[in-house]
Amino acid sequence: MAPQPTLLDRPRPPAPPPPMDWLTLGDAFEVACLLRCTPPPATGRRAVEPYRPAAEFNRQDAALRMRQLLTRLGVPVEHEVVSGGLRRRYELHRLHVPDQHRARYAELCGSGWRRGRRELLGGPVAGASSARTVWRGRLAAAAWRSALLAGGRHVRRHILGIRLADRELAAVLVRGAALLEVPALLRPGAGCLVVSVADGPDRLKIVERASLAPTRPAGPGMTAG
Repeated sequence: MAPQPTLLDRPRPPAPPPPMDWLTLGDAFEVACLLRCTPPPATGRRAVEPYRPAAEFNRQDAALRMRQLLTRLGVPVEHEVVSGGLRRRYELHRLHVPDQHRARYAELCGSGWRRGRRELLGGPVAGASSARTVWRGRLAAAAWRSALLAGGRHVRRHILGIRLADRELAAVLVRGAALLEVPALLRPGAGCLVVSVADGPDRLKIVERASLAPTRPAGPGMTAG
C-alpha cells in the first residue's frame, strides 16, 4: 500500500506578493487608470485579460507617460508609432509588454488598481498616518492626470469634462476630485459617462494638481496599507 502524503508533501499555495510601498502603488495605480481610459485595441475579438498587455493612445504624451511609469516599475515595454489619414493626418501610439514580463505587469496593474481604488473610495481612516493622508491626495491626482491624458475630452464653455466607459474609474474621479477640494459631477453621455468640473477656479485647480512634478515625489516611502 502506497504511503499517504504527509502535510509537508502537499503543494503549498503561492506566497502572496509583498505589500507595495507608496511610490510603487502610485505608479501602478496610474498605469491601471491609463488603461481604463482607453478602449481595447481593435483585434476583432473581446479582450479577456483585465489588464491587457497592449494599449493604443492617440496622444503622444499619454503613451510617453505610461512608458515612463512602466520603466520605473521595471516592466519593459515596446513603443510603436503608426501614422495614417490623408487630409487629416493622425498618429497612434501602441505600447506592448513582451510575453515574459506579462505576469508581473498584470500583478502590478491589478494590485495597484485594487489598493488605489480602496484608498480613494474607502473614506478617511481614523488615526491614519500623515503618509497615508498625503498619498491619498497623490492617488487622486494620478487618477485625474490619467483621465486628462488619455480620457475623451468633453470641453464646453462652462465645464471641463472627461468621457469614460469605465464606471469604476468614473467613481474614482468623482471621489478624487473631492479629495482635491473640487466638486465634480457624474452624468450619462451618449454611450458613456461624463465626469466634469466647472470652468474657472475648479478647472484650474484640477489641472494644476494633476500636472506632473519635475521629479518623482520623494515623500514617505512607507508601505501602503
